[in-house]
Amino acid sequence: MHEFFAVMEDSKSTTLETGWQPYHLLVTLKNDDQSNKENQIAAIVPLFLKTHSYGEYVFDWAWADAYQRHAMQYYPKLLNAIPFTPATGQRWAIDQTIISTPEMEKALCDFIHQTIANKANEIDASSCHSLFIRDHEKNYFSTCGWMQRVGYQYHWFNNQYKDFDDFLSTMSSRKRKNILKERKKVHSQNIVLTVKEGEQINDKDWKNFYLFYQTTYIKRSGHTGYLSADFFPLLAKKMAPHLVMIQAHTQTEKGLDNVAAALFFKDSQTLYGRYWGCKENYDSLHFEACYYQGIEYAIRNNIQRFDPGAQGEHKIQRGFKPIKTYSSHWIKHPEFSHAIQRFLVEETKEIENYIKEAQQLLPFKQT
Repeated sequence: MHEFFAVMEDSKSTTLETGWQPYHLLVTLKNDDQSNKENQIAAIVPLFLKTHSYGEYVFDWAWADAYQRHAMQYYPKLLNAIPFTPATGQRWAIDQTIISTPEMEKALCDFIHQTIANKANEIDASSCHSLFIRDHEKNYFSTCGWMQRVGYQYHWFNNQYKDFDDFLSTMSSRKRKNILKERKKVHSQNIVLTVKEGEQINDKDWKNFYLFYQTTYIKRSGHTGYLSADFFPLLAKKMAPHLVMIQAHTQTEKGLDNVAAALFFKDSQTLYGRYWGCKENYDSLHFEACYYQGIEYAIRNNIQRFDPGAQGEHKIQRGFKPIKTYSSHWIKHPEFSHAIQRFLVEETKEIENYIKEAQQLLPFKQT
């Protein structure tokens, strides 16, 4: 986690100018033995002072609009999250050799929550938000008065599949044929896909990828991507063992021409689909590079889960199951806090109903 934050900051992707000012909280324990030893670091809480809500993937624009309609300022706000990364995971780094009992962990959490509230008051921030927290951690936030928000994503799970055909065999005939048809479309366009990992990804690959990334962002949104030109080379230096790049090439008289790429992160259990870009659009190539190639990689490497990123109901038909995500929110203004709490109760009901309905659309055979 530290390496990724370091890359973000060193590449100037998270700065005051980009609206992501690092504002991290460091919790230390004082030495009482009068020795010259430094204070022990008990926990680190990554925080950012935000002046907008871009790059978060838990959308609170309506909350900001409500503040504005009442002639109040929603920004700045404090954010505990991994920038531009809608992936569930650990949000606080706690030294378990120091915080070694449930009672100590509870006391630490209480202290962190109170410190954040005090800091928000001091700098006149409207709120604090912790995004994509793990299921078992949300109770810590609730006991401290933070509001829980439920969201959803679509994840693929590896049921000990032997290969991609084995995965397809679990689907109904029509859904299986649709996927095979999409994959054939990619092949019919003379596109070849290759997989590179870690240090196999060279400087030319990164330059091409950054061009694809920026081109795709501009086409979709009209503005450039969040990440700077220095981000990807630094990422390659700091986190090479965790990187996988799926490249798409067209076959030409001069050889293979790199036209698109998808970048993934990985650990021992999960593959994370994060960034995608292409020189120009090719029929079904996005599905192939970002989803089917990721599934094949996970099966080959015995990776148990594939998180392809935020949004995208079209993932359901391709075998990605709807799952809940969680975030926690502290709103300083009491009346807005109560109003948002009422909204979240209704939103949670709607999301739970949606997940039930979405599960009925999965392509797998009925058992």
